[in-house]
Amino acid sequence: MDPIDELERIEIELLLEALYRHYGVDFRNYAFPVIRRRIWYRIQSERLRTVSGLQEKVLHDPLIFKRLTDDFSINVTELFRDPSFFITFRSKVVPLLRGLPSIRIWHAGCSTGEEAYSMAILLHEEGLLEKSRIYATDMNEEVIEEAKLESFTLDRLPKYARNYMLAGGKKLLNHYVTVSKARVDFQSFLGSKITFAQHNLAVDESFNEFHVIICRNVLIYFNSYLQNRVHELFHTSLSSSGILGLGHKESITFTGFTDCYREIEPNEKLYRKVK
Repeated sequence: MDPIDELERIEIELLLEALYRHYGVDFRNYAFPVIRRRIWYRIQSERLRTVSGLQEKVLHDPLIFKRLTDDFSINVTELFRDPSFFITFRSKVVPLLRGLPSIRIWHAGCSTGEEAYSMAILLHEEGLLEKSRIYATDMNEEVIEEAKLESFTLDRLPKYARNYMLAGGKKLLNHYVTVSKARVDFQSFLGSKITFAQHNLAVDESFNEFHVIICRNVLIYFNSYLQNRVHELFHTSLSSSGILGLGHKESITFTGFTDCYREIEPNEKLYRKVK
């Protein structure tokens, strides 16, 4: 390793350790290339020169700390993102849920909540929403507050409407939303079935038992240690025969829980807990 690269890695490790000790936030096991890119983005934005310079600013200025941790938060989502996932969920998972007296679903890393609202719409169309409760969590408090607004900006509506139809929507998206000035509001009966809360997969524990856990495109930002930690959390949180849904680039392979699941649909990374 180049001496400069080695020094940079030391600086980054010290910065992450300082964040953990001073603020109690733990990014020490995020994928190093991802965290490095975001640190250097913040260094440049603050017109600094080194990681150590950023550490000094972060420890003494809570506003810079907040900007840095916002950089670490991955907030990419949309309504019915990856429509094929929801088509498969309708055909392969919904039949498994019909016989349950009640349904608890956890969307981990929900960002601004569009995926949770997607699930609420799907469950409504399948006649399951009334007996369901969706828990949607994210480490970023600001995006959780935005999700609680139960709305999105008008410019996203055309794409969301296309995603909905491609995901096997049975009506029109307009049935579930109303346009108000520059924003689009979800119908209140959808939001009434969703509980939004702050939860950090890196440090927080299980808070309920769930029949379904969806965590898509979050684990790719963690190193192997943290991925295993989260898989243990999910396994503990899933009920017997519970369903786990991951992102296209994620898998239970090479984790300590490979034998604990059976694939429902490998192309959509849907698994059923078997032990």
